[in-house]
Amino acid sequence: MIKEVIIGPNGEKVGYWRKVKSKPVRKEMGANTKIRWLISEEDGAPTFVMRMFEMKPGGYIKLHKHPWEHEIYVVDGEGEIIIGDKAYKVSKGNFIFIPPNIMHAYRNTSSNKTFRFLCVIPIKPKA
Repeated sequence: MIKEVIIGPNGEKVGYWRKVKSKPVRKEMGANTKIRWLISEEDGAPTFVMRMFEMKPGGYIKLHKHPWEHEIYVVDGEGEIIIGDKAYKVSKGNFIFIPPNIMHAYRNTSSNKTFRFLCVIPIKPKA
């Protein structure tokens, strides 16, 4: 099993998520939440980026929208995702599609476990 990040001879990137540095989300966007850019334009990805979000108990990302879609997969924990006027309780194994230009928010609903999810978005979204 690979426990590091390797850049291969063909430009491929194979890695272990814990080896990618996490950064706090901007304070104006949320709290108690970190992001890891697993695959990005810097890696040569031409179409999509893959990010991992980690929300500690009490963590959240505020209601917001973008002109691009989101594909999300819950890796661990449990949380609530608000999409438009509907709130969804989600947990490990759930997947979510958020269409472009729809208000959405995330929050960890657990009192003792990290809510961790992958989020894939396009690099050059259609406006």
